[in-house]
Amino acid sequence: MEPIRLAIVGLGKIARDQHLPAIMKNGDFALVATASADGASVVGVPAFDNLEALLASEMGLDAVAICTPPQIRGKLAATALHHGVYVLLEKPPAVNLSEAEWLADLARSKGATVFAGWHSRFAAGVATARAWLANRQVLGATIVWREDVRTWHPGQDWIWRAGGFGVFDPGINALSIATHILPQPLDLTDAELEFPANRDAPIAARLSLQDAAGAGIAVDLDWRQTGPQTWDIRIDTDAGPLKLSEGGAKLSLPSELHQGKNGEYPALYARFSDLVRNGESEFDTDPLRLVADAFLRGRTIRTDPFFD
Repeated sequence: MEPIRLAIVGLGKIARDQHLPAIMKNGDFALVATASADGASVVGVPAFDNLEALLASEMGLDAVAICTPPQIRGKLAATALHHGVYVLLEKPPAVNLSEAEWLADLARSKGATVFAGWHSRFAAGVATARAWLANRQVLGATIVWREDVRTWHPGQDWIWRAGGFGVFDPGINALSIATHILPQPLDLTDAELEFPANRDAPIAARLSLQDAAGAGIAVDLDWRQTGPQTWDIRIDTDAGPLKLSEGGAKLSLPSELHQGKNGEYPALYARFSDLVRNGESEFDTDPLRLVADAFLRGRTIRTDPFFD
């Protein structure tokens, strides 16, 4: 079977740290090109300034992984889909729900694959956690996702602009896990968002969620944590507590412990390969919907200016 001819669009930190290594280790894909407005490139791989130039080259392309800032992902994805090219979108897959629905409809009309890449759902402990929770009653949950923005997003001004998501850029990873493993749908009942005085996106957020059975879920997101980083989800059930830590790589159940290696992006690309081969799409918007609800319903608090 011939490999899927893939290009990366947006060759920034996440593309270099995660996408490139996963692609290189997966024989289902051949990296045939990159496109990046800043002129970044990969040694030995044809490079273009933008997606339009890449598509105009007619070099032969099956799929793209779009790793640009979210503000421009939708337009790029639509351009690719109009050319019959399959699309993997780094999270969040769109800048708002309307754009997400538009992309899903466009992919269906073109018969092309579009994949919302919620990579945290592929963390080592997530599938087991979901299976364990399926037949349990959830009593409540706590999500704490605290990290140092200066470590993970150094000098990335786009993330502080409108549409850049701010602390929800990592926080949506936690929401992608929660909406995937909890057996009941979630609703946002309250939110409080902290915006630095000089920024258009939040640096911290506290959300109150509730599942369809009435169980409460408290969410604490913060980008100001130094030292050890915290990516924890605790779910209390009628059978005892479940805890996912280290972003989902470590799972603790009442009587057992599961520790896995960080294989999120290799598993993400394995899933993308399956979708392309089978002519299917996967475009869940539940995590994005909770973020949109937080912006719509949340109270805004202005805090001290933040400087990178």
